[in-house]
Formats: sequence, structure tokens, C-alpha cells
Amino acid sequence: MRRGLRLALLAAGLTGAASAGAADLVYDKAILQGMDKISGRIIKFEAPVGQSVRYGTLEIIARTCRKRPPEETPESAAFLDIWEIKTGQAATSLFRGWMFASSPALSALEHPVYDVWVVDCSVPLDKPQPETQPMPATPGPLPPDNKPQP
Repeated sequence: MRRGLRLALLAAGLTGAASAGAADLVYDKAILQGMDKISGRIIKFEAPVGQSVRYGTLEIIARTCRKRPPEETPESAAFLDIWEIKTGQAATSLFRGWMFASSPALSALEHPVYDVWVVDCSVPLDKPQPETQPMPATPGPLPPDNKPQP
């Protein structure tokens, strides 16, 4: 990456690097929100890390949930695996990746009936543990002269 572009991304906070060098905090539950597009009903539910939860025909497993430290720009993100479970059919993988609370449309579940997005990470019983690897950056807009690669 060109040095000038990298400096601009660092200044904008888009590389995921913590400005003060602080590590992200890891939590034991992801707070998710789901919408049934047929009924219009929206519910908030918890997904304990490493355990599956059901929402309609979806099975969701939060692999990790992280927040930036209080001195950083606020951001919560969870790495989720989402499958659709239908009776008499094999499970279908619908989504695997990071979802960001600040940008729910950026990395969204595409499903005809359900929307699921990350709202926050809940505070565990013990103090959150710092993670050595930062959460990935929330991608920002590309500079006008760059086009996304397919």
C-alpha cells in the first residue's frame, strides 16, 4: 500500500489498529437483534460465545464478541456462524464472518425472511479480558481513484 494512502487510513482509524495501542476487550455474550420480515417483529436476544441459539429457522453461533476499550472510538463486533435448519433437509450455511454494531449493513445476513445484526457485547461476570489480536477494521469508503476488487 502506498505510504500516503496508508497514513490517510491510519488517520481515519480505518485499519483496525488501536490508536493508543490498547487491546480490544473480549466478552462472553453477543447481543443480537433479529427481525422477521414477514411479521415485522423485532426481538433482541443474547448469543453466548460458543453456544448455538435459535431464531426462527436460523441457528446462530457467536465465536467471539469484542469491544474497543472505552478510550477508543466505540465499536462492538462479533464473529458469527449462521445456518438455516429446515426439517428433513441438511443445514445450509448462510453467513460466516464479522458483523459490526456501527455498520450493520456492511456485513449483513442475506435471507428472505430474517435479518440479524449485532447490537453490543455483554459484560461477563468477570472483568473483560484483553485480546492480543485486534478486531478487523470497519471498512470505510474507498478513495475516489480506487475501485473494489471482485
